[in-house]
Amino acid sequence: MSALLALLLGGAAAPAPAMIVIDEAATVREEAPPHGAIGLSTAWRISDAVPAPRSFEFRKRALHIGAAIGVHRIAHDEIYYVVSGTGIVHSDGEEKALKPGMAAWLYTGAQVGIRQTGNEPLVLIVAYPNPPKAGQ
Repeated sequence: MSALLALLLGGAAAPAPAMIVIDEAATVREEAPPHGAIGLSTAWRISDAVPAPRSFEFRKRALHIGAAIGVHRIAHDEIYYVVSGTGIVHSDGEEKALKPGMAAWLYTGAQVGIRQTGNEPLVLIVAYPNPPKAGQ
């Protein structure tokens, strides 16, 4: 009955699948990090493999030695979770060291960035919400 109601109300949206399973190997590419192209990185754009609409982004990025995601303002909360390596996270002028198992929760409106430190790449999981669709 709810599918019929949705159709009558003008929304014939297909139901979401039970799940999507993504192999990160299918999403990997080498590229400059965002927000300044400082150095090189390996990006696993995992959520790009999920059909739209999706409510958030989930990515993995390895910042190569000397690389950084440049300081930029965010319009949503964002999380950087360190898988391996070390780095320095920046938020509104404050900096903190990060190591594996640590997460930085960054708040809407902050000027944020992160840079690799040490002798190995900084591997991060990055997650953040997508803006709601118009009318939601």
